[in-house]
Amino acid sequence: MTSTQKLLARAAGLSRVHAGQLIEARLDWVMGNDITSPVAIEAFEKTGFEQVFDPEHIIFVLDHYTPCKDIASARLCQCVRQFANRHGIRHLYDTGKAGIEHALIPEQGLIAPGECMIGADSHTCTYGALGAFSTGIGSTDLAAAMATGTCWFRVPAAISVILEGSLPRYVSGKDVILHLIGRIGVDGARYCSLEFSGPGVHALSMDDRFTMANMAVEAGAKNAMFPVDDRTEAYLNGRVRRPWKAVLPDTDAVYEQTLHIDLSALEPTIALPHQPSHTVPARQARDLRIDQAVIGSCTNGRMQDMRTAAEIMKGRHVADSVRCLIIPATQDIYLQCLQEGLIEIFVRAGCAVSTPTCGPCLGGHMGCLAEGERAVATTNRNFVGRMGARSSEVILASPAIAAASAVTGHIALPDDLPESEG
Repeated sequence: MTSTQKLLARAAGLSRVHAGQLIEARLDWVMGNDITSPVAIEAFEKTGFEQVFDPEHIIFVLDHYTPCKDIASARLCQCVRQFANRHGIRHLYDTGKAGIEHALIPEQGLIAPGECMIGADSHTCTYGALGAFSTGIGSTDLAAAMATGTCWFRVPAAISVILEGSLPRYVSGKDVILHLIGRIGVDGARYCSLEFSGPGVHALSMDDRFTMANMAVEAGAKNAMFPVDDRTEAYLNGRVRRPWKAVLPDTDAVYEQTLHIDLSALEPTIALPHQPSHTVPARQARDLRIDQAVIGSCTNGRMQDMRTAAEIMKGRHVADSVRCLIIPATQDIYLQCLQEGLIEIFVRAGCAVSTPTCGPCLGGHMGCLAEGERAVATTNRNFVGRMGARSSEVILASPAIAAASAVTGHIALPDDLPESEG
């Protein structure tokens, strides 16, 4: 069996499972946000459920339209708060102690290797970076899971992605996953687990791995899975204070496809509108004008991303024609940015620094686009109208490319920039 199959077999109480098999798995964690949870709560109550399966293992993160942008979003958050209070749900993360869910949950030690989690958000696949099975589901499935602590799955087949070498300067996990999606397409891993392995894995930081697992769904994958190594254990140390048990694939595990990626051969990569698979080397799109740069999201709002952007922006200034938004993904990341002086660098460079929120990624608030405007963003989707008006455009990129582009006013590489003033 693959890692995913072994983990699902464990969750289903079975000795073995195979691709295509239907199983009912016991869940360790169930998660929803301010958009998906209210729909689930309505379904939960209409169905007649009276109690949740375990209030200690349900997580609500209010992050998409928060701090509440209007009365409608305030009502959604109120619904979640009231439900959490009625059922004694302790893991409620609200404005001031919240953050973007897929950065917050690992940071707070709420997920560990070998655990099984569903979330009513498609990028729940992020936690495969820690060797957990995690996948997105719909709000009605969330309602049933909150009541029963179980969910049914069709066991996915797997694609093996073997990584070799190490990343060049200014090339990151975002470039790796964009390269992979461009190579196989947005449906190239449809309902498969993307299982990363090989000597190149150890060359990736945990932030790189979170980014890559986060965007697995953009290739159609059910989930992603990274092996647990010493870097994973160092990340978990002090965060997860309960026993956990990782899984490894069998030596004779069956994969539908095996792909090899030489990390050292990669270069900064972007995805042009309107598909994450519409990828080209960033150098080929130099001089493509932008109106806005967004550095943040559940994909690239972590400390490595903030440090990379600050390194490029230090002593420089955002182009007069560009609005640049910096969105640290959690309160802890925001605080660390303050302590390291990154916030000052961003403000002096002419950026707007936001409280943690999904905000502009889904065209919610804090940076929507008008007709005909173009943004470069470290987010995960660039569909038509994703960040605002239907005629607007989003280019997906790494923090390094987004920061350099914000300074020049067009798509640029860090090496294109003149020497900084500071």
